[in-house]
Amino acid sequence: MSADFRHEPVLANEVLELLRPRPGELFLDGTLGGGGHSGLLLEAGARVIALDKDPRALAAATARLARFGEAFRAVRSDFRDAKNVLEALGIGAVDGALVDLGVSSPQLDEAERGFSFSRPGPLDMRMGDTGETLEDLLRRIDERELARILREYGEEPFARPVARAIKAALEAEAPLDTARLAEVVAGAIPRKAWPHRIHPATRTFQALRIAVNDELGALAAWLDGLPGVLAPGGRAAAISFHSLEDRMVKEKFRALTQACTCPPDLPVCACGAKASFAAITRKAVKASDDEIARNPRARSARLRAVEKLR
Repeated sequence: MSADFRHEPVLANEVLELLRPRPGELFLDGTLGGGGHSGLLLEAGARVIALDKDPRALAAATARLARFGEAFRAVRSDFRDAKNVLEALGIGAVDGALVDLGVSSPQLDEAERGFSFSRPGPLDMRMGDTGETLEDLLRRIDERELARILREYGEEPFARPVARAIKAALEAEAPLDTARLAEVVAGAIPRKAWPHRIHPATRTFQALRIAVNDELGALAAWLDGLPGVLAPGGRAAAISFHSLEDRMVKEKFRALTQACTCPPDLPVCACGAKASFAAITRKAVKASDDEIARNPRARSARLRAVEKLR
C-alpha cells in the first residue's frame, strides 16, 4: 500500500523559486505526504527533515527518497510540534520551512481512510492512526456544536439542518458510512441551493476533516513557532487550499512583517522597532493554467512566503 502513496506536489516551481534552496542548507518539510516537495528540495542539494502523522506516507516517501541518504530524515510527528522535533534532534534552527496543508490525493483515494464521499468507507478522517475518529466526534458533540463546526470550518450556509440530519442518521439503526453520510448531507440541503461545481457534501466533509484533525490549531501552532524555528535569512512558505487557512497565514505573515508596536491612534511611530521578517509574496501565488490542466487539485492552492531578517 505504501508503495502506491504518490502525490504530485502543487506549485513546485513556485516553491523552489521562493524558498531558494542551496546545497547544504537545512529545510523542514512539515507535511511530507508523498515526498514531492521534499524531493525537489533534496534535488537542489538541500538537506531535509520531514514530518508527517501518516505512517503510510512516511514509509512510502522514505523509500522513494532513500537515494539521498543522510540528507533526508523523516519523523512521525504533527507539524505543530516542529520546534520540539528539531530540539530533540539537537537542531537550533533551519534555513527554510514549508507546509502543504490539506489532504493528499492518496488519502482521498483510499475509501478506508474515510475522507471521500464518492465511495463507502468508515467514519474516520484521521490523518494518522491515533486520536478521535469522525464517528467518535459526531457522537460526542451535540447538534449545536456540530452546526458551529460546519458553519465556521466549512462555511456551510445550511449548517443547522445538515447538523440535525447527521445526528438523526447517527441515531438510526442503519449503519452510517461516508457514502451514506454524503447522501444525508445532500438531502438536508434544498436541491435548488446545491452548488454547481462541487458535491453538496463537500463543505461538510471539509469541516469535519478539519475538526477531527484540529488542522487550524496545528497551523496556528506552526505559525507561532516560526520565529524560533527559522535561522536569520531563512524563508518559510505555506500552501493552503481554503479561505480559513489562507486567512490565518496571511494575517500571521503580515503581523510578523510589521514592526511598530505603538497604539494605532498615535500619529507618528515612537517605538522605533524594526521588523524581524519581510514579506516575499505581496499576495497569494496561484497555480498557472497549465498546472491546473495537469492537476485540477492545484486550482484552489494559495502560496505565501516570508523571510526572517534577524
